[in-house]
Amino acid sequence: MSYCAAVRQGSTAACHVEYHDTEYGFPASSDVVLFERLILEINQAGLSWTTILNKRQGFRLAYAGFDLATVAAFNDEDCARLMADPGIIRNRLKINAAIVNANAALRLIEEFGSLQGWLDAQHPLTPEGWAKVFKKNFVFTGGEIIREFLLSTGYISGAHDEDCPVYRKILKLKPRWKQTTVSRELRQ
Repeated sequence: MSYCAAVRQGSTAACHVEYHDTEYGFPASSDVVLFERLILEINQAGLSWTTILNKRQGFRLAYAGFDLATVAAFNDEDCARLMADPGIIRNRLKINAAIVNANAALRLIEEFGSLQGWLDAQHPLTPEGWAKVFKKNFVFTGGEIIREFLLSTGYISGAHDEDCPVYRKILKLKPRWKQTTVSRELRQ
């Protein structure tokens, strides 16, 4: 069963409805939103998306509203605080990934003007191409994490069924996957 069908039939937790209807697959451009989605996807690895959505406010509080400069400057005390915080996923590898990835994101923003600018400069790529550029720049970014991040932020298609009412809303916003460009790999 697709995510859209599960939400429409009520077979998912209530936290999924708002996320499905207002965020999932919608084009994202804010550095904060893109960083939050990346961190949430990383934290979801091995867990349910319901768990992550239910802890989302805890993540926002623990990670300073996903302010990149603040997270990039987290130190050992911050790591200890996060490891003790029941409002998030207390996994040292995932916490360290947030800090390392905040620093990586700041470097990309300096070079490309924004995370969206970096993503746009890569688009479109094959799944293997996306994996290569993410692994070159970020940590804890396996294929499924990257795929879900790109789906959730409107960079690749497939977030919604074509008969889902949200699909039509997203099409009106001209998601990146709907824009036709020559593949970066073909241009090189």
